[in-house]
Amino acid sequence: MQGTTHVVGAGLAGLSAGLALADAGRRVVLHEAGPAAGGRCRSYHDRALGLTIDNGNHLLLSGNAAAFAYLNRIGAAGTMAGPDVPLFPFVEVPNPQTPGGARWTVRPSAGRVPWWIFQPGRRVPGTRMADYLGLLALRFVRDDRSVAAALKPGPLARRLVEPLAIAALNTPTGTGLARLLGAVVRETLMQGGAACLPRFPRESLAASLIDPAIAALRAAGAEIGFSRRIAALDIVGNEVRALRGPDGAIPIGRGDAVVLAVPPWVAADLLPGLRAPDEFEAILNVHFRADADPAGTDWAEAGFVGVVGGTAEWVFVKPGHVSVTISAANRMVDDAADDIAAAVWPDVCAAVGFDGPMPAFRVVKEKRATFAATAEQDRKRPGARTGLANLALAGDWTATGLPATIEGAIRSGSAAARIILAR
Repeated sequence: MQGTTHVVGAGLAGLSAGLALADAGRRVVLHEAGPAAGGRCRSYHDRALGLTIDNGNHLLLSGNAAAFAYLNRIGAAGTMAGPDVPLFPFVEVPNPQTPGGARWTVRPSAGRVPWWIFQPGRRVPGTRMADYLGLLALRFVRDDRSVAAALKPGPLARRLVEPLAIAALNTPTGTGLARLLGAVVRETLMQGGAACLPRFPRESLAASLIDPAIAALRAAGAEIGFSRRIAALDIVGNEVRALRGPDGAIPIGRGDAVVLAVPPWVAADLLPGLRAPDEFEAILNVHFRADADPAGTDWAEAGFVGVVGGTAEWVFVKPGHVSVTISAANRMVDDAADDIAAAVWPDVCAAVGFDGPMPAFRVVKEKRATFAATAEQDRKRPGARTGLANLALAGDWTATGLPATIEGAIRSGSAAARIILAR
């Protein structure tokens, strides 16, 4: 058994780091400030709705290699749901700018050759084959252009790329970095439909991504402490010598190490002088207690619908409830919950065929869900390696080359573990 690594933070980055370290023979001690693990990927029982709900909705694609390696490691790959073929159903709701009412399903072909763009029934309505060359060009963007500046305006941008970009970047397309979206496109769509199978937790985020990881860490001998906030680091020279927890100092011995897997504002407090993102975008999720009937619908196979032209952006159909996500939501995050729910309910009705009064709901606000994926903020993302010999950083806000996604968070934990193991 090698030395001890203290992992501060039990979100996906911290869990990923802890598993990699434990698998390599390190003793792992996990410190989580909250009462449960998961960070932004958490679930809880809502007594008012009588349901277990997620704080947000997260859609993986089969090309997310690190995420699926993580799921396989914790024995949870079988807990994910999704269609057997790549498909993305959409509905366009009426608004003053577009008549709306259209429904379509984008169906990429399985192989890397994009035969699907030659078939009108599988591509976005109103698009031509030539339009997709602009989509292919995203993978080559390396400068600071925004998504809007890198795209040719038209149906493809409005009906496919912009919804996907806002979901991936959690930033409006006018400022969201095209090269970060390009990194996602290179690893998924450009690898063919086999890398674009949508996947999401069948039961809950905790049941798929968090609880099995905690069980795997405990099985590997890790010590896990909740409600254990690390308030300060004692730094001597170029090493961390102690963590300051609720019960006093936790010594960091020679041969021990620390992985700091906390949000950027916490990391900046613990490491004065750290350059880290400091502008953020909100995500809103609205959970309605209602059962949707998928019979005969175009979204039955997928389990979700993208919404174009509405307030809602993605509607997920789950056991006992329908869950709505609104990304890049700074514009409305401070609105009253009743107003938010009333604004999205018509979109839900259009998406899944409801017709009637709005049911009971819960609005979940994540005011600092991710860093704003702009050129300025991307330049502030630090690497996993720090100036301290026994400290590494992890988190989707570090310089992963990806937006703030599950894939990026898990990769960052693995990168931090590699740095510790290489000491």
